[in-house]
Amino acid sequence: MIAFIDDHREAHGVEPICKVLPIAPSTYHDHVARRIDPSRLSARARRDAALKDEVRRVFEANFRVYGVRKVWRQLQREGFDVARCTVARLMRAMGLEGIIRGKPVRTTVSDKAAPCPLDHVNRQFRAPRPNALWVSDFTYGSTWTGFVYVAFVIDAYARRIVGWRVSRTAHASFVLDALEQALHDRRPVHRGGLVHHSDRGVQYVSIKYTERLAEAGVEPSVGSVGDSYDNALAEMSTT
Repeated sequence: MIAFIDDHREAHGVEPICKVLPIAPSTYHDHVARRIDPSRLSARARRDAALKDEVRRVFEANFRVYGVRKVWRQLQREGFDVARCTVARLMRAMGLEGIIRGKPVRTTVSDKAAPCPLDHVNRQFRAPRPNALWVSDFTYGSTWTGFVYVAFVIDAYARRIVGWRVSRTAHASFVLDALEQALHDRRPVHRGGLVHHSDRGVQYVSIKYTERLAEAGVEPSVGSVGDSYDNALAEMSTT
C-alpha cells in the first residue's frame, strides 16, 4: 500500500489516494518520516534492518544456496544472537530462498483424457460391514538406495490395510498387485456391493485396473482433482 502511494503520489496526491485506500494520510507521512530518519524506527525495526544486511551477506557469500537453517547456523557461529524464526521472516521478506536438493516427488498424476468413474463416496468414509468400501492410494519413502513406492488398499470398515505392494517405480501394475492381494485375502462375496475409491492417478484409472475391478464385480469410485479430502482416509494413512 505504501509502495502504491509512492508510485502515484505525484499524479494524484497523497490525500486523494488515502481517501480511496484504507489508510490515513498521517500514517503514510509517519512511515515516510521513519524511512528518511532511521532513528525514528522502533527498536525491532532497527534490529531487523541491521540483521537483513548480515543475512544477505551470508546468503551471498555462500553462492545463494543456503536456506534458513544454514544461514541461521552461520550467524550463530559468528556470534549473532538471533532466532531461527527471525531469520526465516527476514529471508521471506527479502525474497531469499535456498536451493532444495533433489526434485519433488509427485504421486498423483492425472490423465485428463482418460474416462473417470463418478465419486460414489462423497467424503463419507463409513461402511456398514467389511468389504463394503475399500480406499486405495500409494506413497513413497526414501531409502539408502533411493525412493520406493508403497501401494495399499484399506477396508474402511475395519480401518486396516488388506492389500499392499512395494515397488521401485510407480507403474500401474504395482497398484494392481496390491488390489490382487486384497481380492485374494478378502474374497468379497457381495458382487456389486463393494465400492473401490481412489484418487485420479493414472494408475487407478488405467485400462488394466478398471478392467480388473469390473471382472471382480467391484464398483469404481474416483475423487476430484487436487483435493486430498476426497480420499482423506487413504491420505491420512500416508502421513
